[in-house]
Amino acid sequence: MISVEYARTMSAYNRWMNERLYETCGDLSDEERKADRGAFFRSIHGTLNHILLADRVWLGRFTGEPFAFNSLDQELYSDFAQLLEERRTTDNAIASWAGNLTEDALATPLIYTRAGATTSTTYPLWVVVAHLFNHQTHHRGQITTLLNQAGHDMGVTDLIRLPEVASGELA
Repeated sequence: MISVEYARTMSAYNRWMNERLYETCGDLSDEERKADRGAFFRSIHGTLNHILLADRVWLGRFTGEPFAFNSLDQELYSDFAQLLEERRTTDNAIASWAGNLTEDALATPLIYTRAGATTSTTYPLWVVVAHLFNHQTHHRGQITTLLNQAGHDMGVTDLIRLPEVASGELA
């Protein structure tokens, strides 16, 4: 089972990586961000939207405030500045949620209904929390590859380079 500290560390990593990722993506033109690059969500912009959508869906399940959506490739925001602002808002919400998380809560079951399903699914909350952070990392990795292919290097993305970890603050 994961710990509360894990969730809080990954929340900090999520925010840090998103800040860096959006900064690098901000160097691209809107046309470059939205170009179909053959990725699962087609473009850098499409993948950024997907990560935000999935984070909101999971956070809504965690908090009991469902996030309505039509599909996993739904474009939430076509404007990059608005997408960035909403990303920051969601990262703050994830950090706040993780800051209030308890070990007891992690051990409880999360019951939810997947999009398009008619029956509910149940997992221990800790499994789904680990999935949330793994999902973010997976898709950010896709974006860093697309950025690299477009000639933009984000630099190191390792968790151990998170400033709080590197400084020993979280050690």
